[in-house]
Amino acid sequence: MTRILVTGTAGFIGFHLARALLSEGIQVHGYDGMTDYYDVAMKQHRHALLMQMSGFSATEGMLEDQAALDQAADAFKPDVIVHLAAQAGVRYSLDHPRAYIDSNLVGTFNVIELARRLKVRHLLIASSSSVYGANDDMPFQETQKADTQLTIYAATKKANESMAHSYAHLWDLPTTVFRFFTVYGPWGRPDLALFKFVDAILNQRPIDIYNNGDMYRDFTYVDDLVRGIRLLIDVIPQRPASKDDIAPGDSLSPVAPYRIVNIGNSEKVRLLDFVNEIEKCLGQKAVRNYMDIQKGDVPATWADASLLQRLTGYRPQTDIQDGIAQFVAWFKEYYGT
Repeated sequence: MTRILVTGTAGFIGFHLARALLSEGIQVHGYDGMTDYYDVAMKQHRHALLMQMSGFSATEGMLEDQAALDQAADAFKPDVIVHLAAQAGVRYSLDHPRAYIDSNLVGTFNVIELARRLKVRHLLIASSSSVYGANDDMPFQETQKADTQLTIYAATKKANESMAHSYAHLWDLPTTVFRFFTVYGPWGRPDLALFKFVDAILNQRPIDIYNNGDMYRDFTYVDDLVRGIRLLIDVIPQRPASKDDIAPGDSLSPVAPYRIVNIGNSEKVRLLDFVNEIEKCLGQKAVRNYMDIQKGDVPATWADASLLQRLTGYRPQTDIQDGIAQFVAWFKEYYGT
């Protein structure tokens, strides 16, 4: 039976992935620091739900605590590691950059070194569409150069990709990095736009709309994202014999068993259209506070997800109407509104 160590299982995406894996009968051990970046009670609630499922166990610890991480992994003996835990949030990184160095750089290095030592079958690491930074040639493709990150959050994610590539090359460690595009859905983080908008509108508070709403995001429903990750677990990169063995459009490294894959809905949605759909779903109008673009924000993200489809046969497809409705239903049930 496959045994998968998932970091960040009390988090938004990690919770959904762990639940999907457990439903298949896969053994999952979660590792999460339960930091207070947002409501710890929500994280504890997610873990409590996972604890009710057969095959789940967990360790509470920080990624920077290498001894605790090693001890948990040595006891569990994973075949695969999916590394989702990180200090999240582009805007938070403007005021708290050191948190990103500790968690995203030191913590991720500890995970990569652990994967090397345990010789896992496959290491999968979460990155972000924010690594594309100032690129404006869209939709973004994995083979594009990405050297113009605009925030320390994005910079740490790009550094994670580079560290992972070096380990894949040096130690023949099969590694897949996936770049997420604006993930949303039930159990979403309170700092994410959809959560903040729904909460504010229901409580008659104004919502902040940056760049006067002239922003575009590739909104990706969490179940679609998790499906993509699950399928990629079984697509293990192989070091190519030569560059000629790499298919056109494939981000497979010519010198390592390493690949980068976008996971996005492949649809660029204007922020104002997203807000309009939320209003329609809630049956309430928002009080809109139009603002200039915030430092570090990019005007648009848009994924080319054709590599994911070629590798797995799958492409995310949930539209914002269905996705927002699912989130609103969860929000009202969770908060009793």
